[in-house]
Amino acid sequence: MNAISIIPLPGIPQVHPGDDLTSFILAAIDRENVGVENGDVFVICQKVISKAEGAIIDLKTITPSPFSEQIAGLWEKDPRMVEVVLCESSRIVRMKNGVIITETKHGWVCANSGVDASNSYGDDIVIVLPKDPDASARRIRDEVKARRNATIAVIITDTFGRPWRDGLVEFTLGVAGIDPLLDLRGQSDLQGRELHHTVVAVADELAAAAGLLMEKDAAMPVVLIRGYRYAQVEGESKKLIRPAEADLFR
Repeated sequence: MNAISIIPLPGIPQVHPGDDLTSFILAAIDRENVGVENGDVFVICQKVISKAEGAIIDLKTITPSPFSEQIAGLWEKDPRMVEVVLCESSRIVRMKNGVIITETKHGWVCANSGVDASNSYGDDIVIVLPKDPDASARRIRDEVKARRNATIAVIITDTFGRPWRDGLVEFTLGVAGIDPLLDLRGQSDLQGRELHHTVVAVADELAAAAGLLMEKDAAMPVVLIRGYRYAQVEGESKKLIRPAEADLFR
């Protein structure tokens, strides 16, 4: 077992549509004089990915449907925000006490389809999830390879709540260069008993570890994790979504 380092990368500027986020990240790495090594994991918050890709909506351009108006009226919400939440979803999972839980078009189950107004550009601006977070992660992975000749993994994260537990945690939305699941089935525990069900969500564990440095007011959208050993594979975040036939709560 080796030590794992979680390295902050301060100084990344406000990101706008069309910005070269990879250049921002590499400049921060150079300022911190930590370099890029084979096997590094770049953990990047979804919001800067969405900003760079223009996944931004001005609520002044939204005309809410009667259904959105109805939902908004029940809980004193902005009907335009409700309309965006519904448009970003594939289905409503649950609505209660002013909370709208949806399944996004990517397959993630979360509050408000991941639509968020915090750290946006203004009062009427909301940020939505990237269209294809895996593709976003692959692009940054490939750009780092081309510019620094280093083979890395990229994890794109967002902050989600969890069933059965209070509090928010960073979850994985997109991956590149790492399998998000570590399958330990067939291996043995300390007593030599064979493991039959143990599959570890390592991408989520790395995301949560990076989240210790990625607080909302920290201006720390990217963290470098060094020392975690993983198999270098293409990776796909959808592996983290439990199939409907195995989901007892669907």
